[in-house]
Amino acid sequence: MNIKISNTMDVPIYEQVKDEIIRLIMSGELGPGDALPSMRRLAKDLGISIITTKRAYQDLEGAGYVHSIVGKGTYVSEQNTELQKERILNEIEGHIEAMLLASRQINLSREELDEMISIIEEDMT
Repeated sequence: MNIKISNTMDVPIYEQVKDEIIRLIMSGELGPGDALPSMRRLAKDLGISIITTKRAYQDLEGAGYVHSIVGKGTYVSEQNTELQKERILNEIEGHIEAMLLASRQINLSREELDEMISIIEEDMT
């Protein structure tokens, strides 16, 4: 499982782990029924606390992306990925609306906004 996290981002590590696993599920790299690494294994692989991985897994389970079986592990849930994708698209639309409203308050041009997005995107990779 290829998960990228960064200590330089303002996003908490558990959220980065959660978001990366969601990305893997939505891209099809992780499919329904696939096992996730144990919390201990993932924590060791990423060099983070097991408490951090536990929080990420709990959030994923609460959102319906995964389910846990006591003594067996954590698995990607059988779910309607289109429904999950729609939920994420709605969230993105809300962020874009907020971004556009904020940029209008300071008369930021579309070109400046695009440049800002490109710079931030480069910093994330």
